[in-house]
Amino acid sequence: MEGEGLFESVPNFSEGRRNDVIAAIAQAGGAHVLDVDADPDHHRAVISLAGERRRLVDGLLGAVGAAVQQIDVRAHSGVHPRVGAADVVPIVPLGSSTLASARDVAREVGERIWSELRVPVYWYGEHRSLADIRAGRASLDLGGPDLHPTAGAVSVGARLTLVAFNVLLPGMSVAAARHLARSLRESHSGMRGVQALVFELSGARVQLSMNLFRVDETPPAAVIAELVRRGVVVGEQQVVGLCPALAASEAGGGRLLEGRLASAAARAGASRLKERRDEESLALARRLDREVEALAALGTGQVELLGGAERAAALAPVLRATGIIDGELFAMLDAAARGLRAALSEETAAAYPARMAALDRRLDGG
Repeated sequence: MEGEGLFESVPNFSEGRRNDVIAAIAQAGGAHVLDVDADPDHHRAVISLAGERRRLVDGLLGAVGAAVQQIDVRAHSGVHPRVGAADVVPIVPLGSSTLASARDVAREVGERIWSELRVPVYWYGEHRSLADIRAGRASLDLGGPDLHPTAGAVSVGARLTLVAFNVLLPGMSVAAARHLARSLRESHSGMRGVQALVFELSGARVQLSMNLFRVDETPPAAVIAELVRRGVVVGEQQVVGLCPALAASEAGGGRLLEGRLASAAARAGASRLKERRDEESLALARRLDREVEALAALGTGQVELLGGAERAAALAPVLRATGIIDGELFAMLDAAARGLRAALSEETAAAYPARMAALDRRLDGG
């Protein structure tokens, strides 16, 4: 099934305390909402959306518009740096979509934010980092020279999948934690694909906050192993937003990107079936509702990942038989099943050869 390409966006909004405002922004998103993750200390909400290009772009304009209406950055206080109400809007390619196509989507999103909402835009990515923008080392690319009086500016760009990963460091001073963070950063000859900051949270807690942008080389487990090797006492671990199954540690349980993609597709399928109101459609909708919950909560164990891949792959022909699947839902289920399949180890393949062979045949169209 051909479509417009599948993308994820993980916009970060400068609101982490007013649940009604966060819910209104998420609802205005319009695309498939995969996750809403709010943090009162950071005073920030990360909302994960997915969809084909047109749905995603329109959804992002709705969410950013709601943020512009309801967030005043002049009154904002939180430990996380920011430049605007809708602070960062990354576009991430999923499935067969490319980074080049994600850049094209990002360009459209930024241009519409400026032309329709009159909020200035920074481009970030290959040649300009968010750190440069937040430190005032960059000029606005669209709009300006003045920022929006209440909404500031928006940083828009394209990137590959990353993991936002936080670790509490009990017993460590802020100064020592900052030294640790500096030594971990790729930019300081530390670990590949690691960006790191330190925040002092309420209750005198010290948090190491990282973006892991080469998840195939440095997943969360590799960072934890390095901290333990250095003798660092590791406290609570947190995945912010969603995590690809390939890089998931125990902290990513229930927060798998692929599980949420399949869950969102099942939810959309159930909604369409309920509109038909006949007994057979309603019975299948109830079955899909159960899948919505189970796939969203998918854990990181190998057997769970295998089962999730099988269920995501099986949903596409089920929805096709009812006539309600479209290119977008197919792409979501295919990306989910393939992502979960990629996270399965050789040991798992050897332990379940028949199941693996059946899964591969289904993914190959057999």
